[in-house]
Amino acid sequence: MRKLSIIFTLFLLQGLAAQELFVVTDPASNVPAGSLGIRLGQSIFKEQMKSGYSYHLMPEVTWGANKNLMLRTSMFVSNRNSQLVTEGGSLYAKYRFFSTDDLNSHFRLAAFGRYSFNNADIHQETIEIMGHNTGFETGIVATKLIKKVAISSSVSFEKALDNKPNYPFPSTQGDHATNYSLSFGKLMYPKKYTNFKQTNINLMVEFIGQTINENGKSYLDAVPAIQFIIQSQARIDIAYRHELYSSMLRSAPNGIYLNLEYTFFNITK
Repeated sequence: MRKLSIIFTLFLLQGLAAQELFVVTDPASNVPAGSLGIRLGQSIFKEQMKSGYSYHLMPEVTWGANKNLMLRTSMFVSNRNSQLVTEGGSLYAKYRFFSTDDLNSHFRLAAFGRYSFNNADIHQETIEIMGHNTGFETGIVATKLIKKVAISSSVSFEKALDNKPNYPFPSTQGDHATNYSLSFGKLMYPKKYTNFKQTNINLMVEFIGQTINENGKSYLDAVPAIQFIIQSQARIDIAYRHELYSSMLRSAPNGIYLNLEYTFFNITK
């Protein structure tokens, strides 16, 4: 039984190291059943309409309820008012409803949904319920793994609501949008697995876009990143987000991500 467990874990780590852990988007794969992930997400973005930088801190807890269902809760903290304040949080669920596996590849399809609440002022046309807007999002993501390369794409509908109690959504702006993403990741090191303690190094690039459904305004960003997975449990992401195109008002489109994460395996059965 122990040998079977080790073989299964090695197979899982090969999938993880082949880069299905993207910085900005979630793949169709889930965290292992019974596992708990703790993430400290941070971002520093250059302000467009005033001097200075926008800093966001997003602690997250992710739980693998079973092999198909993953749940996550997040909290939003920022320096929007020149000091760190808690502005809101979100609840997220993802359900993997299709999966095929071959020896060196697999394909996953999953549906996801998120609800967020936020009490900050609304200061841009972009709809972003992860840190800026109250609202909800629902969509589908597909991920294909081929040896050391992962390709993932998603499409979703996002709806912004009032940021209560003081900031109703502006009537002059579109309040719902279509989001889309295309992500590529590749395992660069190690070239061959010899033990579970090897540090994995992944390179990736993600393309993130949005179109406001009511007026057609849109943007497209590129997010190149490097990722380190240490002893199969700790993870460090370093990424830079750069605006390639935009026809909408955005307060801080360009900046850096630094994510720190640790996964506790098999905490529940």
